[in-house]
Amino acid sequence: MGNKSIKDLMVPIEEYATVRVGASLLDAVNALEKAQEAYTASKYQHRAILVLDSRKKVVGKIGQLRILKAVEASDDFDDEWETLKKYGFSDGYIASRKEQNRVKNPILGKASLLEAAAKRVEDFMQKPTPGEFVSEDCSLDVAIHKLVSGTHLSLLVTRKDRIVGILKMADVFGAVFHEMRKACLDEKR
Repeated sequence: MGNKSIKDLMVPIEEYATVRVGASLLDAVNALEKAQEAYTASKYQHRAILVLDSRKKVVGKIGQLRILKAVEASDDFDDEWETLKKYGFSDGYIASRKEQNRVKNPILGKASLLEAAAKRVEDFMQKPTPGEFVSEDCSLDVAIHKLVSGTHLSLLVTRKDRIVGILKMADVFGAVFHEMRKACLDEKR
């Protein structure tokens, strides 16, 4: 695909939003906002935060959907839902009870927001799977295949056994679209 490589499109790990294990959801959101303000190499904003262990190795990732799930989830009722499911209550009944709970305890209520802000990132982060890694020396074809087949929004870019960057689907999409447009213009000439 032209002269673009994974190295050209990836966001270096130093420029990505990161927090350490033990950080709160609020810490993670603050790190994401700070990274979005600082990173201007792409018109596509960061949408995830990497979680690092004490040796600065990536142990997880938190995307916007996981953050919203952490905000929505009420720990007080998790056991109740499991108990209802265990005793054979229907999904419809459980959904109805969840809706009643949501109305009584609004997600954007002060108590819910304070509870969510204090949650620890390791409790809702997604651990990387083997298919989420791509070597910085691989072709973009390989990266595109991994993004599509794994339905990932990003890949962790490696150099030997170290993660050196993030390859975001939005940046790959932009490069592919640019090449597609260029190929069509060349064809018309």
